[in-house]
Amino acid sequence: MLEPRKGMMFDNEDDAMMFYKGYAKKKGFGVIRRTTRHGEDNKIKYFTLACSRQGKAQYSSKNLFKLNPSTRMQCPCKINFCRRGEKFSITSVTLDHNHPTSPSKSRFLRCHKKLDLDAKRRLELNDQAGIRMNKNFGSLVIQAGGYEKLEFGEKECRNYLQETRRLKLGAGDAHAVYQYFLRMQSKDPDFFHLMDVAEDGRLRNVFWADARSRAAYESYSDVITFDTTYLTNKYNMPFAPFVGVNHHGESVLLGCGLLSNEDTETFVWLFKSWLCCILNKPPSAIITDQCKAMQNAIEEVFPHARHRWCIWHIMKKIPEKLSGYEKYENIKYTLSNVVYDSLTKLDFDESWVKMINKYDLQDNDWLDGLYDNRYRWAPAYVKDTFWAGMSSTQRSESVNAFFDGYVHARTTLKQFVEQYENALRDKVEKENKADSKSFQEVIPCITHYDFERQFQTTYTNSKFQEFQEQLRGKIYCYPTMLNKEGSLYTFRVREDRKVFFEGEDGEIKEKRFISEFTVLFNQGDCNVQCLCRLFEFRGILCSHILSVLALMEITEVPSRYILQRWRKDFKRKHTFIKCSYDDMLNTPVARRYDSLCKRSHQVAENGAESDALYTLVMNGLNELQIKIDAYRASHEVQDQEPTSKPEDTMLNTKKVVLSLIPVRSVGRPRSKRRESKIDLSGEKTESKEAEGSNKYKKGAK
Repeated sequence: MLEPRKGMMFDNEDDAMMFYKGYAKKKGFGVIRRTTRHGEDNKIKYFTLACSRQGKAQYSSKNLFKLNPSTRMQCPCKINFCRRGEKFSITSVTLDHNHPTSPSKSRFLRCHKKLDLDAKRRLELNDQAGIRMNKNFGSLVIQAGGYEKLEFGEKECRNYLQETRRLKLGAGDAHAVYQYFLRMQSKDPDFFHLMDVAEDGRLRNVFWADARSRAAYESYSDVITFDTTYLTNKYNMPFAPFVGVNHHGESVLLGCGLLSNEDTETFVWLFKSWLCCILNKPPSAIITDQCKAMQNAIEEVFPHARHRWCIWHIMKKIPEKLSGYEKYENIKYTLSNVVYDSLTKLDFDESWVKMINKYDLQDNDWLDGLYDNRYRWAPAYVKDTFWAGMSSTQRSESVNAFFDGYVHARTTLKQFVEQYENALRDKVEKENKADSKSFQEVIPCITHYDFERQFQTTYTNSKFQEFQEQLRGKIYCYPTMLNKEGSLYTFRVREDRKVFFEGEDGEIKEKRFISEFTVLFNQGDCNVQCLCRLFEFRGILCSHILSVLALMEITEVPSRYILQRWRKDFKRKHTFIKCSYDDMLNTPVARRYDSLCKRSHQVAENGAESDALYTLVMNGLNELQIKIDAYRASHEVQDQEPTSKPEDTMLNTKKVVLSLIPVRSVGRPRSKRRESKIDLSGEKTESKEAEGSNKYKKGAK
């Protein structure tokens, strides 16, 4: 190791810095730049490098009993450089220190810390994958062989990622989101976004949808859920996703917004923005909570859509609204039975009135309001409409839960839109995986019925499993023909069930119960309809209909009972569209680096097979490094990458959008929603109307 001495010459300032910092690291002390002088030509004429412990200690703390630590102790060690033509020469050297030095602790000094390209790339990729910082840094430690082998610490990694995130979208917040949307639209003309800005230039609401989500709406526009019970960022802006159901029964994002308020005017703006995005083709059915502002906005923007309230939100309020009654437990189970076991509107009305009179609930305003609006939520009143098996906004909230690993209460606007893209990619990958499974795997039939094979070959695996669940339920169904008029048959199907009921002693008990369903079957066109309306509600033939089809020896059901919506052999437009996300990390330098790494890994695997191959590879790498050094020495390599920061390369615009003022939303739950036993009955394979009551009661127990 060469020691600095007077008269040593260096080609440039960087070489001089590199030499002295290398010396300092070996000796165990830090380096700072103390004095720099420029000549008349603005070139550096003179500069000084000194020990980082030079200078007098200064304490900024006002508390004399709690002073901040300081490393300064007037160390005399320093070295002076002076320009000699185009080179630099050492003019004076002081190597003595007035403090101990430790080479083993050099890696903790700031001047000796640096992140190489390999570490930066690994940090960026792991951060995109959602890996936490401690595990991200831990992988670098293990790869290097220990902390002492690294030239940086976790703090440097954290600072680098924070800076990278800031540069990717810019220093502003709302304006950075605006610039981000413009850049996304320049990359993909089908990327849609709208920003609602107040007269003072302050952001109020945001809506956006990528090209894939817009294309997905063409296939899943029949029913959507909309929910705003999910806080996302430091401004308390509710995340408002439009969510549909894909052919696997999984949630699919069809657009989303961030709102500054939850009033009718705001929802009207959002719904109109979404309507513009989907080319003025409104959905057939919408599920929301009981928000009056949402209801008003839907009636204005989607006047012909069937609007349904989330039944989960209604049943969740039972303890709050009814727990004050003496017979609360009995009321709760009776109400559940009325809601889920009423097959017809008449059954619901009669059972409701009976419950009100039995428990003297005539003065309960909450129940009165529910009954007045029963056509918006009661299963008996809404099951004649196709809801893709949904009865609540659970779909929306399941999407919200999907974002939990990406956003939190302190997430800024610009961070949210970025993390939204990462989460969306994962969602798309899960759908692709489900598509692959339905294509590659075949679920075996459980019966010898030909119509089961018909659904096996056409439906996705998840939907075929739902069909099989109804087929299993056939063993509890006993069809009997009641009447025949020409080709029209009327069947009574008795289903053996287990239900909960209130005993004479007031205790809740369970017993076997026989439910009766009417099934109409037209032998001429094979048209069939059941009183339970499961097919109309979910698009899956119920066990009652299947029992009649088996009795009538039907081998193949008409195509109208095999919904295109659930088919696996139907090509959907959105599956051909790549999920558009902003790949700011994929710069030309990064692409070249990744390509070189991939090739070098292949060479390393081959070279590790034997000592001879190892020696051959190492010799080749040494020769390659010599050629690289020679090329650098003979050519002035100029990187063709832009030297400006990413925010400087954004689409320039004079329009500046100001961040919104944090607002307090109204009517929002205090805690995160938990999964409901009631909703589970809709997700599983049994009928919501027939089985929901039992599941609700089991959950309550």
